[in-house]
Amino acid sequence: MWLAARESVWNFPVAIVACVIAGIVYFQAKLYSDMGLQVVFVALAFYGWWMWLRKGPAQGQLHVSTTSWRWWVVLAALAVGFTLIAGYLFETYTDAAAPYWDNGATAVSLVAQFLLTRKKLENWLLWIAVDILYVVLYWHRGLALFSVEYVIFIGLAVYGYWEWRRLRRAAPALSTPLSAA
Repeated sequence: MWLAARESVWNFPVAIVACVIAGIVYFQAKLYSDMGLQVVFVALAFYGWWMWLRKGPAQGQLHVSTTSWRWWVVLAALAVGFTLIAGYLFETYTDAAAPYWDNGATAVSLVAQFLLTRKKLENWLLWIAVDILYVVLYWHRGLALFSVEYVIFIGLAVYGYWEWRRLRRAAPALSTPLSAA
């Protein structure tokens, strides 16, 4: 998160390595849903890496921008739909402890990661919200160390929001071709 907050493209290769390692750990712990999330995060990290690298001077650099209300509607509908469908499936077919809360956190994480790949300022607000949820979920499940980790993530997300907001204010008013995203 710190590298993303600094707008460093190195965020993505570091994230890929971290997600692969986490995926292996989750697989060994038989936490297959969390392992699957790491696979999606790796794919999004490759996408983000490509997005941030391909936007050179000739293509118009990808700048920090905000998300249009149309995209908010689409992303919210996808997150709610994912939460309801996956929550139902996990509640019905597994012994998941908090199927709707867990899948809701996953859905918001995916939306936040997608927005991060597009350099959308609001990604940090979503990370703050979902990290707070993860602190509570992990604490409730007796995973105190993970709760502490997510408290640190909250601090990094607050820093990321502050830094990207500063960058957005300092940049001239730009409209990216993806301002609707």
